[in-house]
Amino acid sequence: MQSGNHPDGAGSPCCAPGHHGQPSKADAAQRQAMLAVPVGPRSTRGQVAIPGGRFLLGDAFDEGYPADGETPVHEVSLSPYLIDATAVTNAAFATFVKATGHVTDAEHFGASAVFHLAVAEGADVLGVAAGTPWWLTVRGADWRHPEGAGSSIQRRQNHPVVHVSWHDASAYCQWVGKRLPTEAEWEAAARGGLESSRFAWGDELTPGGRWNCNIWQGRFPDVNTMDDGYLTTAPVKTYRPNGYGLWNTAGNVWEWCADWFSPHYYDESPDADPAGPTTGDQRVMRGGSYLCHDSYCHRYRVAARSSNAPDSFSANLGFRCANDGGGPG
Repeated sequence: MQSGNHPDGAGSPCCAPGHHGQPSKADAAQRQAMLAVPVGPRSTRGQVAIPGGRFLLGDAFDEGYPADGETPVHEVSLSPYLIDATAVTNAAFATFVKATGHVTDAEHFGASAVFHLAVAEGADVLGVAAGTPWWLTVRGADWRHPEGAGSSIQRRQNHPVVHVSWHDASAYCQWVGKRLPTEAEWEAAARGGLESSRFAWGDELTPGGRWNCNIWQGRFPDVNTMDDGYLTTAPVKTYRPNGYGLWNTAGNVWEWCADWFSPHYYDESPDADPAGPTTGDQRVMRGGSYLCHDSYCHRYRVAARSSNAPDSFSANLGFRCANDGGGPG
């Protein structure tokens, strides 16, 4: 495991480590695995409709890390679409695996990254992620065993699935009759109708002293006071939904988007239905996670961008699905 740091000069590595083994071989293997996953009939179950129209996207406060490319603020036109109200849960992913026999990238690799305070007792720790010592590579950590072989999702069926790569997320979408959202679709939906706000609920992190998202409180990375109630993942319907009915678009888990990532994309983004660069080596992640903290990684703002290799996976990386607009499937 290696760190998924961005060379932005701000001392601000992303809080999701990357797995950078042999991406060309991994991509080829996963493309073959995805071909084996049946294409499901279109389904809009659990999705909310986002009206088409014009949206302002980007960081209106100039608070982003330079290498993330959150500016300029720009207007885009999006066709009507649908997006899941929540991140995909462990229960939903288990149904997919039972039906298809899909084996995730983390399971193929045999280990994944777990935050050091959450590692299961007796877990087999193989090493430390370079540059981010709070991430430990744990043998047997995967979506069924989020903290290592001694852990389980038995009591976390309604928590977001984690330890899934972009390939795994895409395979699930293919089977369930959905797709990954584009980055523009994700941000427009995450804003919940609030134009140029810092968060999905406004500009204050804790209005009235109330926590609205699952991020880090305390001194990162050793002391989490858990004022928001959680050390790691929270159930997908925690806190309050935004104006469009989406839950947890800030914190909890990073969410994969369909797009390739470029820090310069906003300078060249097309006006209508932007879908990201045509090529790249990193895919977009959005939303931040339970490890975000303003002293380290303030990418829980709704405009914040990050990325990782498509074969990456970790204990704070999940996804939600989207669909083209139209009636129920």
